Amino acid sequence: MKLEKDLVIAIDGPAGAGKSTVAKIIAEKLGYIYIDTGAMYRALTLKALSKDYDLEDEQKLGVLAESTDIKLVKAGEDNLVILDGEDVTEEIRDNKVSNNVSVVAKVPKVRKEMVRLQRNMAKSGGVVMDGRDIGTIVLPAADIKVFLTASVEQRAQRRYDELIDKGEDVNLEQIKAEIIRRDNIDKNREVAPLTEAEDAIRVDTTKLDIGQVVEEILNICQEV
Repeated sequence: MKLEKDLVIAIDGPAGAGKSTVAKIIAEKLGYIYIDTGAMYRALTLKALSKDYDLEDEQKLGVLAESTDIKLVKAGEDNLVILDGEDVTEEIRDNKVSNNVSVVAKVPKVRKEMVRLQRNMAKSGGVVMDGRDIGTIVLPAADIKVFLTASVEQRAQRRYDELIDKGEDVNLEQIKAEIIRRDNIDKNREVAPLTEAEDAIRVDTTKLDIGQVVEEILNICQEV
């Protein structure tokens, strides 16, 4: 699909709403660059965990963010996450990273550094960026802002299915509790909390499949 101009598209929403999957497909269909901001925070979380850092030590995490090199690289149909020169695309999806990324992401110095990188990536347009504060903080002037949401039950089931497909031994109720915990952290953090931009278009994905969500957002793009 070819649009008349290169847009900046911001897709926000809580964990498990389908942001990354939808954003990636949208970018592919439009020939845009896909920027997975969550992967950037996951990469830093992975590094902090590998160093056995105290994730409540905000000063240490801030220094780590400033000294860490994170790149998102297009490789065929895949988007690779490169942490200090190493491909960590698979490692950042580990459940331990998922359960701790919201703790790292709430640190002001971490967010400041990540936002700087993200804005730089988007300055030329023709990008789809997803996260939790893209339309409100990172790219407040985005051409299109979408807020994806879904019930906690549906988001937990999606995460459960994803992990089962990977062969992991997981418990659905535990995943549901972890998602509720992440939501609380994301919504109540002091810096850039998860919130819906006033001019965002809300799309509830609870009863929609990926194709339906993508179609709805592409229709929005055509109307701009």
